[in-house]
Parts: sequence; C-alpha cells; structure tokens
Amino acid sequence: MFRAPRDPEEIFPAIVDDYRHLFGNDLISIIVYGSAASGDYIPGKSDINFMVILSEKGIDSLDCSFKMVEKWKKRSVATPLFLTEDYVRTSLDTFPIEYLNFQNGYELVYGKDILKDITFDLHFLRLQCEREVKGKLLLLRQAFLETSGKGKYLIQLIGQSILSFIAIFRGLLYLKGEKPPLLKRDVIHQTCESFNIDGTLFEKLLDIKEKRTKPSGTEVSQIFQAYLKEVQKLWKIVDSLEIEGKT
Repeated sequence: MFRAPRDPEEIFPAIVDDYRHLFGNDLISIIVYGSAASGDYIPGKSDINFMVILSEKGIDSLDCSFKMVEKWKKRSVATPLFLTEDYVRTSLDTFPIEYLNFQNGYELVYGKDILKDITFDLHFLRLQCEREVKGKLLLLRQAFLETSGKGKYLIQLIGQSILSFIAIFRGLLYLKGEKPPLLKRDVIHQTCESFNIDGTLFEKLLDIKEKRTKPSGTEVSQIFQAYLKEVQKLWKIVDSLEIEGKT
C-alpha cells in the first residue's frame, strides 16, 4: 500500500534513481523545497515539492516523465517544478519572491546547487511585493462578494490565500534586511512586528487553514473583513517602502 513518508528524506534515494534513469546526463539537479525542507512538513497532509533542473535538451522531453509523476503522487509528491538553469537565471527579475522563498528553505537532493549563489535586485523585489499585495486585495474583495458572506466558502478562501501572503512576508523581511525564518508562524510573527500589522489576525488565518480552529459563520465573516483591512494597510506600507541596491 502506498503511503506518505513520515520523513521526506525516506524517498530521496528512490527519487534520484528514478529521475537519473529517466533523464541521464540531462538531469542537472534535484532540490526539495517548501514544507518538506523547512520543518513544517506534516505526514499525510503536506505535499513534498521538488524542483528538477534539466538541460535544454532534457526539458524538451518532459513527456517521458508522465508515468513517473503519477507514480510519486501516490507518495504525496506534488508534480515537480521542471526548470533549466537559463530559465532560473533570466527569471530572477520577474519572480524574485518565488526564488527568494526557494532559496530561504531548500535542500539539495542531487547534483548542482543552482540556488546557493543567486542574488536579487531589491527594486524588482519591492515591485513584485507591491503588485502581489494589491492584486490579491482585489481578488479577495471580489471573492468575498461572490461568497455572499457564507462561512464555508470564506474558510476555503482563507485557506487558499494565506500561504501566498506568507511568501510575500518573506520578501518584505528581505527588503528590510532581515533574514526570513523557516517556519510559517515565525514568518508571520516577525513580519507583523516589523511592519506593525496584526500578527494575531494572521496567526488566526493560519489556524483556520490548518484546521486548528473552526470559527462560526459570523466569526469567520468578521475575521475576513479584518483580513481585508490589514491587506489594505499592508499595500500602503509596501507602496511607501524605500530601498537601495542589490543584495
């Protein structure tokens, strides 16, 4: 019977063997990121996320990995992120938040460590933080109206959105010259303290996401409206951030 591993490292040797067999010399590296690398992994609940770096030739042969992807889904492995070194190198100005989050919590499983030495232009990072916060505020407002305030749907909406804000929080801490923590709750605490936003609220949102609490319909509606106010406050903070240089 297939099961989620208690420790993600249990499956690393088999993952490496499978992808080396599949791609041979076109496999450059395998990196695990996300909860499986940060200490937030919960067996049976968390996905295990891998980044698979291929050569330009290998990336054109993804169809050969269909069965492999399906095989590992049975062990809680999400569909890997397949990339090339050139794609990573030329995407740092476009997706700095994503690569910062990769770099902040990852483990090299096989091959070349392509994340170790990447750097970020702070102007691009600030711009993406502002764009992400403002964009998500619009989406949350629209989705709030579409739920008609029904608690079940608001809980789903919170669960779908809170992790995106934690990723943005790591970017904001980086902009302030602070090293982002690995654990989600630590990220919330440090960011809310640094930027003077409501940490108790964001921890409550994470509690809802992780099913640690189940608020009533009235409570979740109040929580969500407070969520909208804090995100509105956050974009104004990000909009006024002044940064210099590259790090």
